[in-house]
Amino acid sequence: MYHTIFNQKAEIIIRTHAEKEFPNECVGFLYGFEQNGKRTIELARPIANSKEGDQRRRFEISPIDYIKAEQYALTHQTTLIGVYHSHPQHPAIPSEHDLKQALPFFSYIIVSVIDGQSDILSSWRLNEEKNIFEQEF
Repeated sequence: MYHTIFNQKAEIIIRTHAEKEFPNECVGFLYGFEQNGKRTIELARPIANSKEGDQRRRFEISPIDYIKAEQYALTHQTTLIGVYHSHPQHPAIPSEHDLKQALPFFSYIIVSVIDGQSDILSSWRLNEEKNIFEQEF
Protein backbone atom coordinates (compact mmCIF):
# COMPACT_ATOMS: atom_id res chain seq x y z
CA MET A 1 0.00 0.00 0.00
CA TYR A 2 1.33 3.39 -0.99
CA HIS A 3 1.09 6.51 1.13
CA THR A 4 0.81 9.87 -0.63
CA ILE A 5 -0.28 13.25 0.66
CA PHE A 6 -0.51 16.59 -1.09
CA ASN A 7 -0.93 20.14 0.01
CA GLN A 8 -4.03 22.27 -0.40
CA LYS A 9 -2.38 24.60 -2.92
CA ALA A 10 -1.75 21.66 -5.29
CA GLU A 11 -5.34 20.49 -4.87
CA ILE A 12 -6.71 23.94 -5.70
CA ILE A 13 -4.55 24.12 -8.84
CA ILE A 14 -5.76 20.70 -10.01
CA ARG A 15 -9.44 21.40 -9.34
CA THR A 16 -9.32 24.88 -10.92
CA HIS A 17 -7.55 23.56 -14.02
CA ALA A 18 -10.04 20.68 -14.38
CA GLU A 19 -13.04 23.01 -14.14
CA LYS A 20 -11.50 25.49 -16.59
CA GLU A 21 -10.86 22.80 -19.23
CA PHE A 22 -14.26 21.09 -18.85
CA PRO A 23 -15.71 19.37 -20.89
CA ASN A 24 -12.20 18.37 -22.02
CA GLU A 25 -9.66 16.48 -19.99
CA CYS A 26 -6.97 18.56 -18.36
CA VAL A 27 -3.45 17.38 -17.61
CA GLY A 28 -0.49 18.54 -15.57
CA PHE A 29 2.58 17.46 -13.65
CA LEU A 30 3.07 16.80 -9.94
CA TYR A 31 6.24 17.69 -8.01
CA GLY A 32 7.40 16.88 -4.51
CA PHE A 33 9.52 14.35 -2.67
CA GLU A 34 9.50 10.86 -1.22
CA GLN A 35 10.97 9.99 2.16
CA ASN A 36 10.69 6.83 4.25
CA GLY A 37 8.05 5.41 1.92
CA LYS A 38 5.85 8.48 2.15
CA ARG A 39 5.30 10.65 -0.88
CA THR A 40 4.44 14.35 -0.59
CA ILE A 41 3.11 16.33 -3.53
CA GLU A 42 3.92 20.00 -3.07
CA LEU A 43 3.14 21.46 -6.49
CA ALA A 44 0.85 20.85 -9.45
CA ARG A 45 1.76 22.54 -12.75
CA PRO A 46 -0.83 22.61 -15.56
CA ILE A 47 0.18 21.92 -19.15
CA ALA A 48 -1.77 21.91 -22.40
CA ASN A 49 -3.54 18.73 -23.43
CA SER A 50 -1.76 18.00 -26.71
CA LYS A 51 -4.19 15.27 -27.81
CA GLU A 52 -5.37 15.85 -31.36
CA GLY A 53 -9.04 15.20 -31.82
CA ASP A 54 -11.49 14.51 -29.02
CA GLN A 55 -10.01 15.76 -25.73
CA ARG A 56 -13.17 14.93 -23.79
CA ARG A 57 -12.03 11.34 -23.26
CA ARG A 58 -8.26 11.46 -23.67
CA PHE A 59 -5.22 13.52 -22.84
CA GLU A 60 -1.73 13.48 -24.23
CA ILE A 61 1.53 14.98 -23.02
CA SER A 62 3.87 16.30 -25.67
CA PRO A 63 7.49 15.13 -25.51
CA ILE A 64 8.59 18.77 -25.20
CA ASP A 65 6.34 19.30 -22.16
CA TYR A 66 7.77 16.16 -20.56
CA ILE A 67 11.34 17.36 -21.13
CA LYS A 68 10.41 20.76 -19.67
CA ALA A 69 8.90 19.00 -16.64
CA GLU A 70 12.13 17.08 -16.00
CA GLN A 71 14.15 20.29 -16.42
CA TYR A 72 11.86 22.11 -13.98
CA ALA A 73 12.44 19.41 -11.38
CA LEU A 74 16.22 19.65 -11.79
CA THR A 75 16.40 23.43 -11.64
CA HIS A 76 14.00 23.68 -8.68
CA GLN A 77 15.53 20.81 -6.67
CA THR A 78 12.34 18.79 -6.57
CA THR A 79 11.18 15.46 -7.99
CA LEU A 80 8.74 14.88 -10.80
CA ILE A 81 6.33 12.68 -8.83
CA GLY A 82 3.58 12.13 -11.36
CA VAL A 83 0.75 13.35 -13.53
CA TYR A 84 -2.77 14.54 -12.86
CA HIS A 85 -5.70 14.62 -15.23
CA SER A 86 -9.46 14.98 -15.17
CA HIS A 87 -12.30 12.65 -16.05
CA PRO A 88 -15.18 14.81 -17.30
CA GLN A 89 -18.56 13.25 -16.48
CA HIS A 90 -16.80 10.08 -15.24
CA PRO A 91 -15.55 8.71 -11.91
CA ALA A 92 -12.06 9.43 -10.58
CA ILE A 93 -10.86 5.90 -11.31
CA PRO A 94 -8.27 4.91 -13.94
CA SER A 95 -9.48 3.73 -17.31
CA GLU A 96 -7.95 0.90 -19.31
CA HIS A 97 -6.28 3.58 -21.44
CA ASP A 98 -4.79 5.15 -18.29
CA LEU A 99 -3.37 1.75 -17.31
CA LYS A 100 -1.79 1.22 -20.73
CA GLN A 101 -0.08 4.64 -20.58
CA ALA A 102 1.09 4.43 -16.95
CA LEU A 103 4.76 4.62 -16.03
CA PRO A 104 6.34 3.02 -12.98
CA PHE A 105 7.05 5.26 -9.97
CA PHE A 106 4.58 7.99 -10.94
CA SER A 107 1.51 8.88 -8.92
CA TYR A 108 -1.58 9.51 -11.02
CA ILE A 109 -4.13 11.89 -9.57
CA ILE A 110 -7.53 11.83 -11.25
CA VAL A 111 -10.26 14.34 -10.56
CA SER A 112 -13.83 13.70 -11.59
CA VAL A 113 -15.59 16.75 -13.05
CA ILE A 114 -19.37 16.59 -13.10
CA ASP A 115 -21.29 19.31 -14.96
CA GLY A 116 -18.28 21.63 -14.75
CA GLN A 117 -17.67 21.18 -11.00
CA SER A 118 -14.73 19.19 -9.66
CA ASP A 119 -15.83 16.30 -7.48
CA ILE A 120 -13.95 13.25 -6.18
CA LEU A 121 -10.17 13.33 -6.39
CA SER A 122 -8.12 10.13 -6.07
CA SER A 123 -4.51 9.02 -6.54
CA TRP A 124 -3.20 5.79 -8.05
CA ARG A 125 0.13 4.09 -8.64
CA LEU A 126 1.01 1.29 -11.04
CA ASN A 127 1.80 -2.12 -9.55
CA GLU A 128 4.05 -3.42 -12.32
CA GLU A 129 4.03 -7.04 -11.16
CA LYS A 130 0.23 -7.29 -11.34
CA ASN A 131 -0.24 -4.70 -14.11
CA ILE A 132 -2.93 -2.95 -12.10
CA PHE A 133 -3.38 0.39 -10.39
CA GLU A 134 -3.37 0.54 -6.59
CA GLN A 135 -5.09 3.42 -4.89
CA GLU A 136 -2.95 5.82 -2.85
CA PHE A 137 -5.89 7.91 -1.58
